[in-house]
Parts: sequence; structure tokens; C-alpha cells
Amino acid sequence: MSGSVGLLVAFMAGILSFLSPCVLPLVPSYLSFVTGMSLEDLQQGVDRRATLIHSLLFVAGFSMIFITLGASASFLGVFLRYYEVWIARIGGVVIIILGLHLTGVFRIAPLMRERRVQVKDKPAGYVGTLGVGAAFGAGWTPCIGPVLGAILTLAGTQESVWSGVILLTVYSAGLAIPFLISALALDFFLNTFSRFRRLLPIVEKASGVMLIILGLLLATGSFTILSTYLVRFTPDWVLQRI
Repeated sequence: MSGSVGLLVAFMAGILSFLSPCVLPLVPSYLSFVTGMSLEDLQQGVDRRATLIHSLLFVAGFSMIFITLGASASFLGVFLRYYEVWIARIGGVVIIILGLHLTGVFRIAPLMRERRVQVKDKPAGYVGTLGVGAAFGAGWTPCIGPVLGAILTLAGTQESVWSGVILLTVYSAGLAIPFLISALALDFFLNTFSRFRRLLPIVEKASGVMLIILGLLLATGSFTILSTYLVRFTPDWVLQRI
């Protein structure tokens, strides 16, 4: 699979994870919890330096978990490289099933139960924030689970462990960047979210459609064909840097 197309898919998956119904509405709560500030203080921009540091540590925490999972999935894929065609096909079918779950065609009961790590009292200091981020990453929520599972399945089809690490790093960036923007502009985020809230079910279904398309391409071996076609539209200076 072309690296550039895979990275684009991973980044978009990260953004869709941020926009999911079980992440986006909780952003103000997460920010208030990890910084120890009230929502009023965050909106007024009180101590932006501390807010930024805590936010960076929070995203670093869940990114470490996701990247580790990506490395593990890729290692398993490399170990089973002899069966790579079947791994890709089976992985594609799994991703399609996850996509159908998100679109609401049917529901998979285990994915409807929230198994997020509960952190009642955050340990003091920056180390505590890093731990909370790791706990968030270790969780399995109804919304982020299928998308993350699809990217991990994709990581399992990569040619090397480092390819899986890069894939999950880009996925984490897609989830982390809008979180950091929200942390630095919470007032803007709250105003925007109040108008965006009604679109959350549509975003969830759009995530499901993306997974179905990804699964079909992977299961039919068409991803390489798509990548070859898209390379024609990529500027030469971009190709030289990737």
C-alpha cells in the first residue's frame, strides 16, 4: 500500500475520532480535569502556558499507547508475512464490519459497552497528566474503538514495524492537533461545538462509510491500484520528500 495514501487515511481517521460523539463533547471536561482549572478560567485564557503543557502531555500519553499498539500490530503482520494476502483480505472484512457497526446497519454488543479506564483523581503534576493521557489511550470506547481498530488492522498489513509506528503516529496527530487547538481557543471551541452538536450522528456515519470503503479496497487488493492512480496528481517536490 502506498505510504502517502495510508498516512492520509490515518490522519483523517484521527480527525474523525476527535469528532466522534464520545470524544468531542468531553473535550472541555478533559481539559478542565488535566489542567485543574475551571471552564471559566480556560475560556478567559488564564495561564495559557500551563494549559498548553498539560495538553501536550495529555496527547503524548494517548499517543504513546496508540503508537505501541501500532508497533505490535505491525510486528505481528511482519511475522505472518507469508500469509499477507489473507491477512489483508480478512483485515478488510473486519474493517467493513466495523464500518457497518458505525453506520448503524447493525450493532456489535461488545462495542456498545464502554470500557474506558476510569481515573477519579488525577495524580498531581505533569506526570499525572501524562498518565491520564495514557489511560485515555488504553480505553476502548464505543466510538473511537472501531476507527482505531481499523487503523490497527491496516498497520498489521504494513511491510515493517516502523511503517506501523508511523501510521499510528499520524493517526495520533489527527486526534491530537484539534485537541490542542481546542485547548488554546476553548471559547471558540464551545461556540462552534454548540452549532456542530447536531451533526455528530452524521460524522459517526461518515466514519463508518470511510471504513467500509477502506475495507473493500483492502479486501480486494485495490489499494495499490488507487495509490498508483493518486500518485499522478502528487507534485514532484512532494514525492521527493516522502
